[in-house]
Amino acid sequence: MCHPAAFTMEECEAVRKRLDAPVFKNLFLTNRQQTEYYLLMIPADKPFKTKYLSSQLGCARLSFASPEAMMEMLHIAPGAVSPMGLIHDTSSRVRLIIDSDLATIDTYACHPCVNTASIALSLSDLLEKIIPATGHTYTWVTLPVEG
Repeated sequence: MCHPAAFTMEECEAVRKRLDAPVFKNLFLTNRQQTEYYLLMIPADKPFKTKYLSSQLGCARLSFASPEAMMEMLHIAPGAVSPMGLIHDTSSRVRLIIDSDLATIDTYACHPCVNTASIALSLSDLLEKIIPATGHTYTWVTLPVEG
């Protein structure tokens, strides 16, 4: 589905309604040394606390990666972050992390590397077909709702 550029979760709400599929929050993160990169998928309405993710991954505290790193590795600009960008990460520098709250979702919507379009697909197709085709794996984490 093509639509006006959607940069925020609020703007993605219209997409969710039209596709009748939830939209996840996708965060591109890095460690302090900028040697490890992560793409985190969490529910759109769930607050993100870096300390909980860092402890589960066994790494130093994470922060948002730069737009330049995002463009270099995923060929995506801020506002269009999506697991679809992993197809461009041919050296597998980005690790996909998925919050366990998403495990029961059947179909969801995401950007196909641009924020002026969205696609609906099954989470099982993403995890069993698309992600393996990119040469990546994924890790489930359980992030608390409150901090």
